[in-house]
Amino acid sequence: MLHLRLIVPADRSDEVVHLLEHTVGCTHLAVLTGAARSPAGDVVLCDVAREAGDELIGALRRLGIDKSGSITVENMDLTLSAHADQAEEDAPGEGADAVLWSELTEATHEESTLSVTYLAFLSVATMLAACGVMLDNAILIVGAMAVGPEFGPLAGISTALVQRAPRLVWRSLWALIGGFAVAMVLTAGFAWLLDAFGLFTRSMVEADRPNTAFIWKPDWMSFVVAFLAGIAGTLSLTSAKSGALIGVAISVTTVPAAANAAVAFSYTDYGQMWGSAGQLLANLGGIVLAGTLTLLVQKGLWAAHRRRTAPKTAPSDGM
Repeated sequence: MLHLRLIVPADRSDEVVHLLEHTVGCTHLAVLTGAARSPAGDVVLCDVAREAGDELIGALRRLGIDKSGSITVENMDLTLSAHADQAEEDAPGEGADAVLWSELTEATHEESTLSVTYLAFLSVATMLAACGVMLDNAILIVGAMAVGPEFGPLAGISTALVQRAPRLVWRSLWALIGGFAVAMVLTAGFAWLLDAFGLFTRSMVEADRPNTAFIWKPDWMSFVVAFLAGIAGTLSLTSAKSGALIGVAISVTTVPAAANAAVAFSYTDYGQMWGSAGQLLANLGGIVLAGTLTLLVQKGLWAAHRRRTAPKTAPSDGM
């Protein structure tokens, strides 16, 4: 269930209440007349089944409530109510399959910002991965994947493509490209520093490294793994089940590939550098493609489901 808290101008309150009362899956409706002060108006509270949430939020936005008042949506982990159970039963579809596009757009917009914190996480992850590839330590590689925040911009690109929002595409691309550029430059400097202290050596770069050699040897399996991880990551963002992001973190070699490219560049091993760059591009492309296709399929399936379950319009008497 979702909990909606609305601030509605007093002259629009009846219109909004009428909408809520006639929304299948909506319950626990309460109106606090004149309770809001900034902006002034009525406070309207209700709960709605997740599968009916996106359509209701869209209707409220078409009424302009997001501009004249406010729309706040919260996920409810536990609701003990026969009315809520009935609302979920009446609403068409399954809550886990429903996509809240407004929520997804906001989440990816926030995660696609080129901020100091984002750069710090990505840089630390890339440096940690550099230690992993130099020591041929798979545990450090997994740790670096878990720290890396790059899935946010990748999901932002997919969401923006499906929603036809070019500004968000460029915003996400800027965070992705700019973030990796900064992280790789800092990692190259990090490698030079550790070389000066004798902790990194050229022999470590040129060693066989069987546990991490796949990072700079891209093939079609690299793309397949990235594609599957992109599907899992996108589903974890759009559904009510979000635990799958951990699987994405340990399945894709974006950060380790960037780290190995930076380290190989610092030792002028351009063969490894270009191999790692190819691995990085294959993974990034696979994730974006998978994410975009997953969102398109979800959007199409949900639209078809709505058409099947929509009430039939009764024919008018005047012919």
